[in-house]
Amino acid sequence: MAFAIKEEGEFQYIDEGQGETLLLLHGLFGALSNWDEVINGFKDEYRVIIPLMPIYDMPLRKAGIKGLTEFVERFVSLKGLSDFTLIGNSLGGHISLSYILKHPEQVKRLVLTGSSGLYENSMGSSFPKRGNYEFIREKVGYTFYDPAVATEELVDHVFATTKSNAKCLRIISIAKSAQRNNMADDIVNIKAPTLLVWGLNDTITPPFVAHEFNRLIPKTELTFIDKCCHAPMMERPQKFNEILKRFLKNN
Repeated sequence: MAFAIKEEGEFQYIDEGQGETLLLLHGLFGALSNWDEVINGFKDEYRVIIPLMPIYDMPLRKAGIKGLTEFVERFVSLKGLSDFTLIGNSLGGHISLSYILKHPEQVKRLVLTGSSGLYENSMGSSFPKRGNYEFIREKVGYTFYDPAVATEELVDHVFATTKSNAKCLRIISIAKSAQRNNMADDIVNIKAPTLLVWGLNDTITPPFVAHEFNRLIPKTELTFIDKCCHAPMMERPQKFNEILKRFLKNN
């Protein structure tokens, strides 16, 4: 299902449903559509908001964790959000960590799935092979336990992105910023109830990363999903939604 994308100032976003707010942040090669099944599963009981992260067109000097966190701060301020559940996948999880540490009073709950912030093994750390479609297909497929989940539409999106020199420079800048920004010393200060949902077969942020988040963040619940890689909300959406619903009801 395609959801209406709203525009307001510098922001493009999805805003569906009513009730308590779930604010969702996608990853480095992510898109609003990554969260379609979460919207479908929660819009009848919650307000689901997803800003399009300005990964490919933000000023190069700001292309990093700090600049993306400031983007989220401006979006939250514009929409007047408070007491919300913050949910991040991959780089979106990293930005979520950065945001909650700056604004703990704003976030009721934190949910991380395949989050960077401690360790990641990603293609963004080096210059993507421009013009090599099969290389991009392989790398996108690497994100999923079942490579078939990497649809032609998704591969085409990433391939088109990597053909742009300007976009590649931003991808590299953000990826390097994420690698430099290790949060192990800071996340021990997170007080909000935190859910960790991890693919048992994650090759980008492997299971040991989830265990380390679980060890460092004080109030955590850790759940693994079998036969699932780096984006559980896309690859195993029904299971992901079941886990998230239970967490929201109990916290």
